[in-house]
Amino acid sequence: MRVVFTGGGTGGHLYPALAIARALRALRPDVEPFFVGARRGIEQHVLPASEFPHVLLDLHPLYRARPWRNWRTALGLTTSWSAIGRLFAAQPPALIVATGGYASSATLAWCWAHRVPYVLQEQNSFPGQTIRLFSRRAREIYLGFPESAPLLPGDAASRAIATGNPVQPPPDPLPSRGGARSHWGFPESGGRVLLVFGGSQGSAAINGLVDAWVARGLPDDVYLIWATGMSHFPRHASRSSPRVVVREYLSPISEAYAACDLALTRAGAMTTAELCAWAIPAILIPLPSAAADHQTANARSLAAAGAARWIPEREATPARLDADVLGLLRDDAALTTLAAGARARARPDAAHDIARRITALLGKRGDAS
Repeated sequence: MRVVFTGGGTGGHLYPALAIARALRALRPDVEPFFVGARRGIEQHVLPASEFPHVLLDLHPLYRARPWRNWRTALGLTTSWSAIGRLFAAQPPALIVATGGYASSATLAWCWAHRVPYVLQEQNSFPGQTIRLFSRRAREIYLGFPESAPLLPGDAASRAIATGNPVQPPPDPLPSRGGARSHWGFPESGGRVLLVFGGSQGSAAINGLVDAWVARGLPDDVYLIWATGMSHFPRHASRSSPRVVVREYLSPISEAYAACDLALTRAGAMTTAELCAWAIPAILIPLPSAAADHQTANARSLAAAGAARWIPEREATPARLDADVLGLLRDDAALTTLAAGARARARPDAAHDIARRITALLGKRGDAS
């Protein structure tokens, strides 16, 4: 039985699909997950290294800032439509699972036109354009943030389930904090550890801010794990010291999560889902240029739930870091409160829960179509 997964362009859309596919196959070994993505998205690098069969289509996003390039978008949708038709004719899917992004647009449009059943997974607190457009006919919509339900059109909210975002659950039991700190060359006790990263590719704004902050001189009781992103690393590698570990990328990031007392990050859906799963207090600096400013919506939702604090990028200065970061690191009660808020928002079993719901739909697929 084939279940087609579609979504990508960015890791925030692709990695949830991979997590759900693996959980579904664990529940239903007879299911064959198959991925449909875009040639220009992150999936061109990730899917060939995965265990799943896939096809990459010539899909493009909407070029809002350069509308004269949207002929590429239209042409890609046209050619992809035919390719999807041939693919589904050769082996009809039992269900489509779409996680959003432009990489899923052509597949969902084809399913809408041909009445092929599909489900959606929305990662952010502000639903993306693709999810909003296709939610009207979705069998179910799985929400990373419950706050996004009222923003769905029509009666789609009645089919929305707040599952949380599918991430790799933390190990149980968690690694010892002392052992994790030792891994980074820090003392097993004493002081506080701050983790900084700006997503898989890094953030120039956060890196510049932290570089200037470190240059002012860190207090002796503060240790820093800082992932800059590969392209930014040469500009900041010289900040390495016995108390500052600078890396291009953190893989596995679990070793940093286990060691830190506080995180300073962007407010992407998957990043915040992981921080909540690990019950890590966080200060979020949302990416202001994110589509529909959804990272700010994520940060506000988590702050309102007592799971994080946030700083608008325009207000983020070295002096503000001194006040906010150092103030939190020295306030045990505030850290404990934020950790409890993050834990309350955590849904570490989201991938399994979504897979279980999909399994139920597959059992009813004969009368659902």
